[in-house]
Amino acid sequence: MQAPLRSDSDDTLDRANSDVVLIVDDVPDNLSVLHDALDESGYTVLIATSGEAALQRATQGLPDVILLDAMMPGMDGFEVARRLKAAPHTTHIPIIFMTGLTETEYLVAALESGGVDYVTKPIKPKEVLARMGVHLAGARERRQTRNALDAFGYATITVRAVDGCLMWQTPLARELLERYCGTQAPHTPPELLVWLQACVQTVARGGEPAKLSLERGPKRLTFRLHQQIGDSDAGGDWLIVMREVSDTAVIEAMSLSFKLTAKEAEVLYWVVKGKTNKDIGDILGSSPMTVKKHLERVFVKLGVETRTAAAGMAMSRIRQLHPQFEG
Repeated sequence: MQAPLRSDSDDTLDRANSDVVLIVDDVPDNLSVLHDALDESGYTVLIATSGEAALQRATQGLPDVILLDAMMPGMDGFEVARRLKAAPHTTHIPIIFMTGLTETEYLVAALESGGVDYVTKPIKPKEVLARMGVHLAGARERRQTRNALDAFGYATITVRAVDGCLMWQTPLARELLERYCGTQAPHTPPELLVWLQACVQTVARGGEPAKLSLERGPKRLTFRLHQQIGDSDAGGDWLIVMREVSDTAVIEAMSLSFKLTAKEAEVLYWVVKGKTNKDIGDILGSSPMTVKKHLERVFVKLGVETRTAAAGMAMSRIRQLHPQFEG
């Protein structure tokens, strides 16, 4: 070969100037031909000669695209693809199958196991490069979008519309989903899936999708549909932007503005949110009667007699101090 093969433990991959390709094939001659063609074209090349090695190298090297032999001894390419697509860290990597089997059932199996494309053997390097270029362009666009969002501190995830699989997430997104929903990739929270399906239908009709908000006390996690990526014919993948908002500062502002105790300010906050005394008691861990007593003291301090008047006065003050507040 014209260049040394890259080790799967090499952590100095030049991703800024080169796309990383993993070639998986148990035939040395196939590896040699592809490696040399890709290396000469400027790609950084990793290799694996078995299914087990492919899983290890993909997990460690996180290539931008994988060229995967369908028929290998032991673990075949179809099983490798299924495992890669089931793992959160590798599910987003496009897989192009290489196969000498041209029967429809094998080509269907390649696509059903997670492949985005296939080339037939004997391998023609120019054809492989052309197919790779198409799928790498999409992967590069998705990566640039994610990097731009991450730079501004947003938590982002990618969900596959066809089966609801959570394909990719930032570290912050992982932490937020675990805290608010108790789920981990590749599982998407049920409430998020219902919302996404409604959004996709709205977008198809030319409408503007609504946001989703999950409340946990004075904190809430909002979801916004950012853009569709991937093959729209299959429903595509959807990039979703998440943002956690805390109203703790709002509660503190109400306490100072109206000279309320911390507990009274919390009660007033939930009144503004439209909660009943029972709801507030459940949230704060107290009885409806205790909430009623707190609210009576709030009425006195605000100089009002009804919940509606108290909520209106509080909302007016909050809008002055925190214009972004969502009542």
